[in-house]
Amino acid sequence: MASPFFADFGLMWYLQELKKKEFMRFKELFKQETSQLGLRQIPWAEVKRASREELASLLLEHYEEQQAWDVTFRVFQRMDRQDLCERATRESTGHSKMYQAHVREKFCSILVKEAIPAIHKSYDENIIQDELQYVESLFTPKTPGKVVHTVLLRGKQGSGKTHLLTKLMLAWSRGHLYLDRFFYIFYFCCQELKHLPVTSLAELISSTWPDASAPVSQILAHPEKILFLVDGLEQLGCDLSEPESELCQGWGEARPPRLLLSSLLKRKMVPECCLLITVTMEFGLELEARLADPEVRMLMGFGNRDIQECLYRVFQDLQQATEAFCIIQQNAQILELCRLPVPCWLVSTVLKLEMDRGADMAHACSRSTPLYASFLFHLFTPRMPEGPSWQGQAQLHSLCSLAVQGMWANCMVFGEQDLRRNGIADSDLPALLELRILLRCRGPEPRYKFLHSSIQEFCAALFYLLKSPGHHPHPAVAGTQDLLLTFLDKSRTHWVFLGCFLFGLLHERERQRLDTFFGFQLSNEVKQQLYQCLKVLGQTKDLHKKVHLLALFYCLFEMQDEAFVRQAMALLQELTFPISSRTDLEVSAHCLKHCSNLRQLSLSMKLVLTRGEKGQGSESDSDLLHWYQVCSVLTTNGHLHTLRVKDSTLSEPAFAVLFNQLSQPNCILENLLMTNVNFHCESWRLFEVLMHNPNLKHLNLSNTRLGHEDVKWLRDMLNHPTCHVNKLVLMQCSITEEGCRDLAAALTTNGNLRNLQLSGNLLKDTGVKLLCGALAQPSCHMEYLGLEDCGLTGACCGDLATVLTSSRTLILLNLIDNRLGHHGVVLLCEGLRHPDCNLHLLGLRRTMFRPETQALLLDEEERNPNLIITDDW
Repeated sequence: MASPFFADFGLMWYLQELKKKEFMRFKELFKQETSQLGLRQIPWAEVKRASREELASLLLEHYEEQQAWDVTFRVFQRMDRQDLCERATRESTGHSKMYQAHVREKFCSILVKEAIPAIHKSYDENIIQDELQYVESLFTPKTPGKVVHTVLLRGKQGSGKTHLLTKLMLAWSRGHLYLDRFFYIFYFCCQELKHLPVTSLAELISSTWPDASAPVSQILAHPEKILFLVDGLEQLGCDLSEPESELCQGWGEARPPRLLLSSLLKRKMVPECCLLITVTMEFGLELEARLADPEVRMLMGFGNRDIQECLYRVFQDLQQATEAFCIIQQNAQILELCRLPVPCWLVSTVLKLEMDRGADMAHACSRSTPLYASFLFHLFTPRMPEGPSWQGQAQLHSLCSLAVQGMWANCMVFGEQDLRRNGIADSDLPALLELRILLRCRGPEPRYKFLHSSIQEFCAALFYLLKSPGHHPHPAVAGTQDLLLTFLDKSRTHWVFLGCFLFGLLHERERQRLDTFFGFQLSNEVKQQLYQCLKVLGQTKDLHKKVHLLALFYCLFEMQDEAFVRQAMALLQELTFPISSRTDLEVSAHCLKHCSNLRQLSLSMKLVLTRGEKGQGSESDSDLLHWYQVCSVLTTNGHLHTLRVKDSTLSEPAFAVLFNQLSQPNCILENLLMTNVNFHCESWRLFEVLMHNPNLKHLNLSNTRLGHEDVKWLRDMLNHPTCHVNKLVLMQCSITEEGCRDLAAALTTNGNLRNLQLSGNLLKDTGVKLLCGALAQPSCHMEYLGLEDCGLTGACCGDLATVLTSSRTLILLNLIDNRLGHHGVVLLCEGLRHPDCNLHLLGLRRTMFRPETQALLLDEEERNPNLIITDDW
């Protein structure tokens, strides 16, 4: 759109402001800019000899008025003539504001028509208004004085990143947001871009422009007023690792979408623009380090207030919405699902349908699979007593075929050929779009996607009960066992719900609903195929390194089949998994209580059981009940010999639950490893386990702070006649010289200890001297002593040498990262040469010593063929 500005104020007026040398530089830069912008070239000979008036005429002769100004403006910027840029901006402000209002109005019309009804029709400006403060803050720097040009918005898949960008665009188009900061906002969906072989920035801008043709040169003349929204960058695999030579410099150059966006993000193209990039949590970590000074934000999804707002907009009745919210709150899994905007609307819609027909909302809200099944069956079932029509059955069947193709081919956007290949005829499309199960993507080519990725995953799971994967027209679609293995090892990061839906559909009630809807009995082979797959997994070595066990727990929980869960858990002997939410705790409890052959259990508990104090309410009671079910595996399983709890925080009630199970006579635990665990309780309760559990042989409390009183309690418990611990690991426990006195007292009376690891504690020479006095006693049978990085010097080496000569059992001594000096090593070598020394492995870092000390150690190692001196401990 040409500006009338130049009709009143000619180019010549601005060119006359340039001095002679500046005018010559203007011509040289003008040649570069026209090439970069892809404009027709004016013969250089004409440009070179042109006067200011002649050059202005040439510009208006070869280019439209707006193009002429755009290139002139860019050259002024490169010449650092901001005074001319600012003057022109001021003089054209009135026109710009009217034009921007026109553009925003057009964008608003399209967004309201295409994007907003995709969620629900009651979505309006009020929700936008509620979130304006958060959206506005995205470009507000955390550090005062910093100007934010790049925002990296990280969030889980389905957490509402696209939803938020839609709200941002609608707020801007209505004049509520970024009114003066951004003249233009462009949205690029990476799911759609990856289907393009090559494109240019100009073509992308034109494809999202509300009018027939976009004034690209005018838009890019003010790059600092442009905001590009890049949604789902992980879909393109764009990690900014491409060599500079592959990137494009000009907005008219065509490149594969991945290279085009890399050029934009690495500021090789339109460097003055602003960027808002959305990515998944995992991909964001890799990308953050490669972006130039990004402002990183996290999108956590809906809060309780947002969920209540969504419910009210669907129910249109405050009392009913409140009742529905109370039901959702009682189910941690459904509450977590409602943190995602579109699933929250889906849950609200289903609950409203159940309420309208007088059904039990709590039953429909028991798990995610019944909710999605109810939603889809309602869409494809006409309101008539005879049930679904054959058209509805066929359409849902075809959608399932399309969905599973997309999951295996990592494709969320489909062309018309994809639809036809999977049985969706042109005549079906209007109905599916009307139901909003499919949405039409913006762009010149007709492309479509599911309303939400979770709905696509549900349809994909349903496919496996409807038809054999071998009958699918797309070769990428694999069988049931491959699906489970792929889901569990998370090789497909966009698979969030698929495995759970597959298990959930095998529930007897869901099977009956499916049989009724489709009019025939669905396949009975899937459950047996899943069990055979789990049987193979149970025989896999280092299972936890290859399988996301918590994902398996979620699958089994969704199935709600006690007999199958019991069979499946009986196959597993070693479990390692984190518990990071109340839902994780609930599904873990559901599965662990059915273990019968478990040998080793390792878990972490982060910020889940930190409550549980008096007055906290029933929610905490529910958490403790689930924690009890997890801990009960210690007494109900006759094979469990190792428990590791790491990186965890336990409240006093939570620890009491664990302690009670550890202290039961039928707990046969031999190894208890509690590393980096914060206990909100008195330490004596922990050490009392040593007295109540005579089977315990190995205790590891590394990275758990132990004060002087704690070490005293530990000493008393170690000296108790029922304590049989022979391996004690207290690495980095903040033990001091004073604590060594109590440990030394335990060593003189406890004849069971064979392995003591104290590395990472500031014991100093005086503390080790106390320990050595006990280690040299005949009643001490220590075999391994770990003193790495304990602040030791050569002053303690005489005492250590005495232990080497007096202990008949010590064979391993770790002294790495202590500054022992040459004299200290000499004293150690004297002990090593003693005929009664039985040491086989000595930990020392040779590079910490000067050459003569290193030579001394080498001689000692050559002299004693049974001795190895190493820093590789």
